[in-house]
Amino acid sequence: MEWCQVCGIAGVTSWGGAALTDDADVLLRGMADTLAHRGPDDVRLLRDHNVGLAFTRLSLVAPTDGGQPLVSPDGSVVLIANGEVYNHRELEAGLPSGVRMRTRSDCEVLLHLYQRDGLSFLDHVNGMFAFVLWDRRRDVLLFGRDRFGIKPLYFHRDGRRMVFASEIKALFNDPGTPRRLDWDGALNDLGLSATPSFIHDPVNTWFEDIEMAPAATIMEFRLADGSLTEHRYWSLPGADRQSDASDAEYVAAYRDALTASVRDCASADAELGLFLSGGIDSAAVAALAGRVQTYSVLTGATVLNGDAEWSHRTARMLGLPNEQVLFDVDAVPGVEEWKRLLWLSETPLCGPEAYYKYELHKYARTRHPQIKGMLLGAASDEFNGGYMETYAEGPGWEGFMRSLDGFARRTALLTRPRYAQWYGILDAPLLRDTALGGRPQDPYEEYLRWKYRSLQQYNVWHEDRTAAGNGVEARVPFLDHRLVELVASVPVDRRAGLLSDKRILRLAMEGILPEPVLSRPKVPFYHGEGRLHTYRTFTAMLTQQDNALVEEALSTDRAREFLHPDGVRENLARLHSDREHGALELLLRLVNMGLLESMTRDLPPAPVTGRTASALSSVPVEDWDAEAEALSARTLHRPAVDPGAVYALGPDVLLAGRADEEDTWYVLVDGSIEFVIDRASEELWLKVLRALDGVTPLAKVLAEAGCSLDRMRPLLTEALEHRLVVAA
Repeated sequence: MEWCQVCGIAGVTSWGGAALTDDADVLLRGMADTLAHRGPDDVRLLRDHNVGLAFTRLSLVAPTDGGQPLVSPDGSVVLIANGEVYNHRELEAGLPSGVRMRTRSDCEVLLHLYQRDGLSFLDHVNGMFAFVLWDRRRDVLLFGRDRFGIKPLYFHRDGRRMVFASEIKALFNDPGTPRRLDWDGALNDLGLSATPSFIHDPVNTWFEDIEMAPAATIMEFRLADGSLTEHRYWSLPGADRQSDASDAEYVAAYRDALTASVRDCASADAELGLFLSGGIDSAAVAALAGRVQTYSVLTGATVLNGDAEWSHRTARMLGLPNEQVLFDVDAVPGVEEWKRLLWLSETPLCGPEAYYKYELHKYARTRHPQIKGMLLGAASDEFNGGYMETYAEGPGWEGFMRSLDGFARRTALLTRPRYAQWYGILDAPLLRDTALGGRPQDPYEEYLRWKYRSLQQYNVWHEDRTAAGNGVEARVPFLDHRLVELVASVPVDRRAGLLSDKRILRLAMEGILPEPVLSRPKVPFYHGEGRLHTYRTFTAMLTQQDNALVEEALSTDRAREFLHPDGVRENLARLHSDREHGALELLLRLVNMGLLESMTRDLPPAPVTGRTASALSSVPVEDWDAEAEALSARTLHRPAVDPGAVYALGPDVLLAGRADEEDTWYVLVDGSIEFVIDRASEELWLKVLRALDGVTPLAKVLAEAGCSLDRMRPLLTEALEHRLVVAA
């Protein structure tokens, strides 16, 4: 079977029956060339009267009949599709007896389903896909995408015509398509500014007059006049208030659905790999997928948060090969390297996660060129309660629900901003939520809708681009509608027991994953304990070559219309001196906006078709415990502790004790308590901190405190790293 795989689709159509001219052939070829990285194995073009289609293919095998467009036997329906229909055999078996598949493409079944079922033809399709279907008889063009928008499809239309493509950059081959960043739309996007409130707006394309075909929807364009109607074929379900299933039955159903989804995603004629993070999500996929080559990110952040160690240990427990791909302490994306990644991704949300995953895909393709699909553990957190601890205002599910109430309130306040003061002046509320026009009956359902939107805006967007940019298909078993429908429908009174900290997944994997993996808590990929090291890397990226990326981002009139050049530079300077300053990601997003504006003025070359070899290497690990110190040395930038130097507390750091608690001292940063020191167990450390006066050399401080440098070095290193202590 020839899976459609990661492919590029594009095209142009005119309204009102006007035939396309020869110029359309040039446009189609240009769009195909721009999308060549998505499908370097084959290119097909079709121009027929007022419709032109382009298709680029990456094949798992090389059959002679796997190309597109696909055409129905009677010639009335034409299809180009990117993605996979996992249950195509089941669907084919249900077609009328006279129907015969003419190709080995899994997507061909969509033609016959449409001819049989009309606009209901996607109701029972399971897969990830984006397609354009031309019904010649009805003179309509249909756009469709899978339920979660895993595969992309963008378009620009005006009163005369429409162009469409898998990536935005391909649309810019059309002289009539605007090349302008939508600054106002972006700055109003609460996701870009990381505002803690529910967001249900349509997915933002970031560019003026560029639209995205919505997920779980069929768009029908009438070619006679360009008019549009939409048919939504799937929505997130609400809680099942009639269910009498036991917790054990929910867990068993979840296990069966996940097993089936992994089996579907792991079906291929080509070899697959898997990104193993060290958490339960990717571990579950690994355990159910069978023997696959696994890859893990080895950085300062993943060493500190334990992900690198646990990915190694999990692979060992499951008997899988694992390569720890090293991003050493001095690895920093270059100026042109970052711009290429940003242009590939087409989103200001491009950040550390996209960089690490892109480089991991590149490494995997360099080391194992036969790998064309990559299994991921992504999208489990969003629907399985994985962010409970991240958002919770207090312990357990109750604390999580309190935080969701706060999200709902902040969302409502956006419509009545002058009410905000009444909700913020005292600890206890003064006004009822009804004063804001009410609140959602079920904030958790609002939360799921928000996460559904953020998956499309960020997760599946960057997963698609980082994989496709290396000629790889990203496969996401947790984005199977059967799984998501199951957990979304858990009754309200059962959520705490099944969804607290992904409990349903942990219970489902009992007997399949080893207990240490089952119980390991979620940790952030590059935030958390290792955030400092990630921030150091990307601050160095922004400041290299005299702040070259920032200065280019500020170089266009449109960017300077919205960005404050001196403020941007001042925040960058502060980042350089204070690596924990929280502005890095917001600053990077605005810099990305400016860079995208600059690149749309002078379009960069299309992403490289012949993939460049990865410069990264992996570190063979036999015994993590024995090699941990050496791995830390290669990934962590640890400041040296000089016994002859003079040290003092950082400028915003205060060491304070309370008269009624003589044994307890506090380290305050900017007035907030960051650390608590217990005098009984940490008396020597307390003595050293109190003696760092900016005058006395460290050696003398240690001698007077009665302790050695070796004993204090780990604590001093950490304090220097976090700028609690600075060289005077």
